[in-house]
Amino acid sequence: MNRIIVADWNRVMPEARAIRDLVFVQEQGVPLELEWDEFDAVCWHAIAYDSKQRVCGTGRLLPAQQGVSSIGRMAVLPEYRGQGIGASLLIALLERAQQRHDQAVVLHAQTHALGFYEKFGFIKEGEQYLEAGIPHYSMRKRLA
Repeated sequence: MNRIIVADWNRVMPEARAIRDLVFVQEQGVPLELEWDEFDAVCWHAIAYDSKQRVCGTGRLLPAQQGVSSIGRMAVLPEYRGQGIGASLLIALLERAQQRHDQAVVLHAQTHALGFYEKFGFIKEGEQYLEAGIPHYSMRKRLA
């Protein structure tokens, strides 16, 4: 069973940085200058732990602008993929957005992850584009 916490950057920075460095920088080749930005300090971050309390995934929820927030930097270590950890992270971040009374959530989904986000009610918007050299689509989910 995995455990998810949602906390501020000061509390989870080492764990979130380690996961994002492994997945985005090393595995996917995202340049360091694109991965690290000023928004981490103002986001809520979800961190997933496995049954032995090892960090295995992360994601972040940016502050809402005009009632619309953004989820990003969703990453799960390769050996943990397909075990529901990404779903648990996404649910935790969506719950936080609902607690804040956000009206909608948007995200930039890598093309291979479209089906994953569609299962949670996200709808693809617009045309495919490149972000850090990786094909993405914008997606949106309205919140109740």
